[in-house]
Amino acid sequence: MNPEKEPGLKRTLSPLMLWGLGVGYVISGMYFGWNLGLEKGGTLGLGLATLLIILLYTTFTFSYTELACAIPKAGGGFDYAGRALGPTWGFVAGMAQTIEFIFAPPAIAFAIGAYFNLFFPQIPIISIAIASYFLFTALNAYGVKAAAIFELTITILAVGELLLFAGITLPAFELKHLQSNPLPHGWSGFFAAIPFAIWFFLGIEGVANVAEEAINPQKTILIGFGSAILTLVLLCMLTFFSSIGVNGWESIVYQADGSLSDSPLPLALKHVVGDSNLLYHLLISVGLFGLIASFNGIILAAGRSTYELGKVKAAPPFLGRVHSKFQTPTNALFINMTLGIMALLTGKTAEIITISVFGALTLYLISMVSILALRRNEPDLERPFKTPFFPYFPWIALIIAAISMISMMYYNPVQAGIYFLILLGTSIIYRFFGPKLTHKP
Repeated sequence: MNPEKEPGLKRTLSPLMLWGLGVGYVISGMYFGWNLGLEKGGTLGLGLATLLIILLYTTFTFSYTELACAIPKAGGGFDYAGRALGPTWGFVAGMAQTIEFIFAPPAIAFAIGAYFNLFFPQIPIISIAIASYFLFTALNAYGVKAAAIFELTITILAVGELLLFAGITLPAFELKHLQSNPLPHGWSGFFAAIPFAIWFFLGIEGVANVAEEAINPQKTILIGFGSAILTLVLLCMLTFFSSIGVNGWESIVYQADGSLSDSPLPLALKHVVGDSNLLYHLLISVGLFGLIASFNGIILAAGRSTYELGKVKAAPPFLGRVHSKFQTPTNALFINMTLGIMALLTGKTAEIITISVFGALTLYLISMVSILALRRNEPDLERPFKTPFFPYFPWIALIIAAISMISMMYYNPVQAGIYFLILLGTSIIYRFFGPKLTHKP
């Protein structure tokens, strides 16, 4: 078949749908995981780390939006770095992005299984997690518009639940709770807390991976990206202060038996209304929506990232094919599902999350170098949106991402070794056996 006549991705996504995807990719980070950074850095350590990461994601998002509007391709960082720095660096960025998107969903799937297990204890957590993979992969294979409409609906419910939580807990807020034991391990806790601050926002860049499916992408992506990061920053700050302010950070990190908890919001709410109140049970029930929103959204973005690698034969070519009826990258979606389930079965969710964060930081670093290189080498490239305060924004994002990467490597040497071995091994295979790609304007 002539490649030019093969079915392609269909443009169906509006700005509102992109907002739903952008917020949905990330919103599970508000519900679980971030509070474990309090055990490392306390209120002050995680709070300062979160402010640093908010600055990272704000400057990164505006810089990445310029790339997404100028080069609206499903490969995201793969296409941007390939054009700016050459095919080898494009492959590294694409592989880092793929690692991020493949390794994040297993941890979320396990959390979904744990939530359902509260109501159906007779069903094993792992069974629910695997069933979730099949269900949401099938939804994304059916059609991007259906997946995006579902994502928008579930994201609105998840945002509403966070606002409800804040409305209930903020009246009980006391400043003294923020000041209690603010830096339990000294300033080293600030650096140790950085990965958990990143978890608040991990995945927002996935909006760029549906650029080929956006209506009028140069305008739509800007609106979708910008409104999503603004929403997430506000929700992050609201969740952080309303959770800790009711009874101090220890109360949303440790359970009654002294073990670490991955459910900060129910623990905070318990101190306000008790665990027998209807609102408490409502939070636990509706909190599932936040997990589902991120799980479904990242599956969607991961499919596009893998699809682009296959389309240019930087990965097995069958991954770059689009289903003739549904016009979705079904092969890429189901391969990603298989890899995700394999990671899920290891049971090492914390380590899986860490490897995903390494992939994200690598993507951020290479992407910021790419925007600087493209501004120098292709000044006449059509840029429907330009990064404000250039070159300061990309440089700020680059420096903070580098600091975060060094901190991650120091505190997670084993996961760093695994991640870089995967990246190095695949890059060597690509360098010597992959196609000789060119990224022409």
